[in-house]
Amino acid sequence: MSSEVTLALAHGAWADASSWGRVIDQVTAAGVRVVTVPLPLTSLTDDVAALDHTLERETAPVVLAGHAYAGGVIQSTTSDNVRALVYIAALAPGEGETVADAVGRGTPHPKAPALTPDAHGLIWLPDDAFAGAFAHNASPQEQNRLRAVQRPISVKCITTAVGRPLWMDRPSWYLVAEEDRMIPAGNQHFFADRMGAEVRSEPVDHMLPLTAPNVVTEFLLRVVEKVGQEQPQG
Repeated sequence: MSSEVTLALAHGAWADASSWGRVIDQVTAAGVRVVTVPLPLTSLTDDVAALDHTLERETAPVVLAGHAYAGGVIQSTTSDNVRALVYIAALAPGEGETVADAVGRGTPHPKAPALTPDAHGLIWLPDDAFAGAFAHNASPQEQNRLRAVQRPISVKCITTAVGRPLWMDRPSWYLVAEEDRMIPAGNQHFFADRMGAEVRSEPVDHMLPLTAPNVVTEFLLRVVEKVGQEQPQG
């Protein structure tokens, strides 16, 4: 596959860019340039700025993918070289909505953790949530590693209303995780339908970049190939 398109990957809450590690290996092996976005998770404004700073370095057309919380970030970029958005079991608030609004849709999964900010306005995932909801298809060793390295997310990330989402102006794709216990599949289908995304559904859990990298990679490469075919030649 040609590397005329750059794939940019944004991670979700309680994680970092290494959560994409298995996908990065496979995408790179397919000949595609890939970059990750190191989100500080300190506020939505900070996270969008970090994304924009990353994309400033890219001159090729970009396919921009976000997992989970990062859906709210990728759709808020001001970069003009983004050609397509890809939502990987991701939140997609509408104009004037917050990430918290998107999280609060419908009925949560029975094993979804209760989340309360600490005295510093940071939200940590409870220890038992990694095996119970966050990555229930991962191995015990992987679940423990995720717990040990988790990065809290600030309430400022989820309480800021978004502007006009980029999915209103760019083609979008959505990979639904049907076994997701953090963002119910019904919510994911709602987001995908609202944005008019091309949808694929798979029986995978919330942390699918780690637990189902083959599925994620195949989906991403299909988008990269389509976007590459649409670019002017020569």
